[in-house]
Amino acid sequence: MAATAQLVRELRDRTGAGVMDCKEALQATAGDLQGAVEYLRKKGLAQAAKRSHRDAREGAVGTYVHPGAKLGVLVEVNCETDFVARTEAFQDLVKDLGMQVAAANPAYVAREDVPGEVVDKEREIYRGQLADQKKPAQVIDKIIEGKLEKFYTEQCLLEQPFIKDATGKTKVRDLVDGVNAKTGERILVKRFARFQVGEAG
Repeated sequence: MAATAQLVRELRDRTGAGVMDCKEALQATAGDLQGAVEYLRKKGLAQAAKRSHRDAREGAVGTYVHPGAKLGVLVEVNCETDFVARTEAFQDLVKDLGMQVAAANPAYVAREDVPGEVVDKEREIYRGQLADQKKPAQVIDKIIEGKLEKFYTEQCLLEQPFIKDATGKTKVRDLVDGVNAKTGERILVKRFARFQVGEAG
């Protein structure tokens, strides 16, 4: 099936990819829009992986203060050039990340940032919860790994479902990868701090 102008426009709106990339994705997936989105994501991820060794020393520190001024967030997002740091796509990403941290209260940026002792402690807790279950060890291990995945989804910013996507299908990592693909630069969520009035420091 040919990539119609309507489909190309819709795919561009969803992904921010270029016209030729959208046409290629739609042709590769026989006009299947969802398949084309996946195709572009995989392509973007492959390109992002090639950029992962590059230095990301530019960027921006964004702020988000929730109405009522009782909750605020600082977030640092890095990229390779000052030019990209000033683009609308990058600035929107920084804003969205600030809102995400305010709403979902993650403890870490990525699963790689979770200290080993925290992961071990979580495993220990889950094992304790399953102690009275009469299940084979490998089944228990599988359940523990599943619970650990849920822990990452709740506690790691990049693993969380994006708050603006009601379907819950878009992860914050997808958002970052989208801007990575759109700008052609390495985008790195460096760190964040969340402040809430009355909370202990």
